[in-house]
Amino acid sequence: MSLKEKLIEISKEFPEKFKEIKENVLMLEAKIAERKVFLSKKSLIYKAKLKIDEKNKTVKFFEELKEVGMGISSGDPMDISPGFGFKAEKYKVIGKEREETIEETSKLFSKDYKYFFDYSIIRKKVEEEARKAGCSFSITLMEETI
Repeated sequence: MSLKEKLIEISKEFPEKFKEIKENVLMLEAKIAERKVFLSKKSLIYKAKLKIDEKNKTVKFFEELKEVGMGISSGDPMDISPGFGFKAEKYKVIGKEREETIEETSKLFSKDYKYFFDYSIIRKKVEEEARKAGCSFSITLMEETI
């Protein structure tokens, strides 16, 4: 079984499976946490993308955590207009691996979430399988390098 096939196979344990989007490039995107307040809903979305270079025996890995949300708010206290408004937001955390737990990540976003999955398991499993296959594993800061 090739490394690509093995990664797709083990991703069955994750909230979403890896899908091949280009030759030897796999990606998954999954909602890992959610919170609902009044008439608004916010979600933490995790995205992982990796490229397997069989010739050079390397695996490049990129991950992103973003908060997306929308809904009706009761207005900002600093805003002089009374009443309700509609709001849509999106935040991202991109870059090197994060070692804290998902609860600590929620503190980063200063929000309370109901968690579905610890996303760091995905990175750890990919690195473990890459090393078993004799490949070097590196994390990249920019998705475009994958």
